[in-house]
Amino acid sequence: MNKSTTNNRAGNTSMAAKFQAVKINRKLIFAAVIALATVGATSAFMAPKSQETQPEAVAAKPALYVSTAKPALAAWPVKLVANGDIAPWQEAIVGAEIDGLRLSAVNVNVGDWVRKGQVIAEFAKDTMYQSLAEQGAMVVEAEAVLAEAKANAVRARFLQKSGALPAQQINQLLIAERTAEAKLSAAKARRASSQLQLGYTHVLAPDDGVISARVATLGAVVSSGDELFRLIRKNRLEWRAEVTAADLANIKTGGEVIITLPDREQIKGTVRMVAPTVDPKTRNALVYVDVNSTPQVKAGMFASGEFLLGTTDALSVPQQAVVIRDGFSYVFAVDSSNRISQVKVQVGRRRSNRIEILDGLPGDTDIVVSGAGFLTDGDLVSVQAESANTSNPG
Repeated sequence: MNKSTTNNRAGNTSMAAKFQAVKINRKLIFAAVIALATVGATSAFMAPKSQETQPEAVAAKPALYVSTAKPALAAWPVKLVANGDIAPWQEAIVGAEIDGLRLSAVNVNVGDWVRKGQVIAEFAKDTMYQSLAEQGAMVVEAEAVLAEAKANAVRARFLQKSGALPAQQINQLLIAERTAEAKLSAAKARRASSQLQLGYTHVLAPDDGVISARVATLGAVVSSGDELFRLIRKNRLEWRAEVTAADLANIKTGGEVIITLPDREQIKGTVRMVAPTVDPKTRNALVYVDVNSTPQVKAGMFASGEFLLGTTDALSVPQQAVVIRDGFSYVFAVDSSNRISQVKVQVGRRRSNRIEILDGLPGDTDIVVSGAGFLTDGDLVSVQAESANTSNPG
């Protein structure tokens, strides 16, 4: 082995020793850093906290600013709601009283107001004038026959005492007189009938009222009894309300009713009559209510109404105080510490902006009015001054 090889090996050994020394120094430095960090953390944890660094206790804040009110007791009207049709009080049918004549004039139309005895249609009169003239001639003929028969009867009675004529012939003359009188009476009756028929050529209104339907057509030939017009007598209408059998006992004749028309207009009515029977199929009965006629009220309308049955005391709260959740009604009571408790209630009538409370709420309870829909059971609130309109029970 030569000298150069020996020198190379010595140099490699020296470099390896230096590298190993560097690695050892790095490990010692890393270990020292970790030790210092651990000691610092332990010291920080074990050191007592100063008064300046401790957070102050957080005070509870109200969830919402609300207004409150107490339930109010007042007399409320008792109402029974029903539905029904508006119909004519009475509807008259005007028909033809003569057969086989032609309508020569139709003087009214649907919606026209007519007076009793007014001519609303006319039939052609030519045929009736001819018939009347014929009947008059027959009366004159019967009068002439009767005059001759009476003269013969007078002679027969005169000769009956003398016996100049046989009794049989005298009886024939007396019978002829009576027959002529009967024929004259029959002729006069036929003439009167023709005069009556002539009067039927004028169709007259049977009463004051409004024409509600017209079938009459100019030029039509109608039969006796055919309908020509329909007439609402006195233009008087009524509301026929359907009421259950259980509610009939509460309705009295003369009671006041408020009827709401389809256009939301309200009119007053008065109970005229309660039907004496109940429909066996629907178990409802009709209540006939006279209504105040206005241009907006029309026969055939469907309307709802309320029967006013008197008044009772009602415990009520403002409408906004009642919250509907899960199909139930609730109010929120406020205690002396302004904590909220949810109270389930049973509601009844509604009037203006208030709701009747039937059960579940004492009368002296403070309840939340504004903001009730945003609260839950146990919330803390801040109570504002009570507004005037929330405490009005009317």
